[in-house]
Amino acid sequence: MTSSVCDVLLTDAPELAAPGPLHVPALLGSRQVPPRFVIEASADRGCLYAYRLLRRRVFVEEQGLFEGDDLDFRDEDPRTVVLVARDPAGVVIGGVRLGPVGDGPDIGWWRGSRLVVDPGLRGAPGVGPALIRAACAFAEDAGVLRFEADVQERAVPVFSRLGWQAVKAAKVAGRPHLTMRWPIGRLAQAAAGKAVLGPLLRGLSPGGRGWVGDDGAPVPGSDVVAACDAILPSMVERDPDWAGWCSVLVNLNDLAAMGATPVGLLDALGARDASFAARVLTGLRRASMAYDVPVLGGHTQLGVPAALAVTALGRTSKPVPGGGGRPGQAVRLTADLGGRWRTGYTGRQWDSTSTRTTEELRAMLGAVGQAQPAAAKDVSMAGIAGTLGMLAEASGCGAVLEPAKVPRPAGVTTGDWLTCFPGFAMLTAGGPALAAGPAAGAECGELVVGGGVRLRWPDGVETEAVPRSVTGLGTA
Repeated sequence: MTSSVCDVLLTDAPELAAPGPLHVPALLGSRQVPPRFVIEASADRGCLYAYRLLRRRVFVEEQGLFEGDDLDFRDEDPRTVVLVARDPAGVVIGGVRLGPVGDGPDIGWWRGSRLVVDPGLRGAPGVGPALIRAACAFAEDAGVLRFEADVQERAVPVFSRLGWQAVKAAKVAGRPHLTMRWPIGRLAQAAAGKAVLGPLLRGLSPGGRGWVGDDGAPVPGSDVVAACDAILPSMVERDPDWAGWCSVLVNLNDLAAMGATPVGLLDALGARDASFAARVLTGLRRASMAYDVPVLGGHTQLGVPAALAVTALGRTSKPVPGGGGRPGQAVRLTADLGGRWRTGYTGRQWDSTSTRTTEELRAMLGAVGQAQPAAAKDVSMAGIAGTLGMLAEASGCGAVLEPAKVPRPAGVTTGDWLTCFPGFAMLTAGGPALAAGPAAGAECGELVVGGGVRLRWPDGVETEAVPRSVTGLGTA
């Protein structure tokens, strides 16, 4: 019987199978066979000791960067995370550490440092780049929005190939390094779903001149403001009661952003059967009662896929525009920090409303109407940064947001908070602070000439958060 190389590589027959592991690099003539290893965050004292011994061997004895040892305050910071690479026998063959900058609150600004690989494995590719990738992934998962490292000149090409960007020249222990930054696009991604609105709605001018892109639409010739939002069908299917609650919440927030007092709701519901429809309507009814806003009417259809949309009607003689801001005006975030992540939506939906009293809910809804700021928008699924980008775009300018000054619930990462749907959160420009009952507020940015949103960090550095245009709708 004869067989080809393909037969040997692809067959499951024992008589044709290769007798041992197939090392593709060896078949191709390469002697640099990547070692087998795993990378994990470790607090094990033995692993940490081995990692520090490896650092001493490389940075002290081999490179002479430090005298005696290379330990510093980051090694004692309980927030510092150490990722180690271990071979199949459990031997530490590399590692890297990362954690928040400074000793204050974690505002989503981290640094990586002390990346090291066993000198005996430097000829075999894989360990160093894998540790770099693992550090980037860990930082992003921890809600980090600015991640940097001071890189030795000979390691710059590796970081560059992995997508890191050069920032500035630096020195560590008197030796030349390059500060490099890992680009994190989380805020831009949260706002990306709005980018199709401009092309889709071209020619419709929703809201009318001066109100294009606003949260609600003033009805011409009246003091009525209308708002309409639909709930994701997947959310209606997965959590019908919560979907019903949110259908009221998001629409009343839209009215509140324009300073309108709510007067009633209309709902349109599609459901597979009466039992499922009842679950959705239970949540809607609870929210209607909690906010003391009646359901005036609507439409229900059974035997169809799940669908839910609600229209809210409000009244005001002085609606507040979303595009009324101007460069130089301070940006304020007013948010209800009470509550918790909605079960099943950790990092995405903050439930701060379902346990509030009617008095508290109405106080939050009435805050913008009382304060009459120059511009206001309630924070939508685009997140705080994305919503600020929409306010700035409608105002014909850009914005700067300072993460260190953003009101945020304890224990919630900056990345999660700036991209989630926060229950009640209002961005305003110009005007006084909002008297919004249980909600907390603070100035945390400003409108500027230009476009998009940038993050301003405590060291004065600004990084891009959201591109120049969020919706493409342009100036209101």
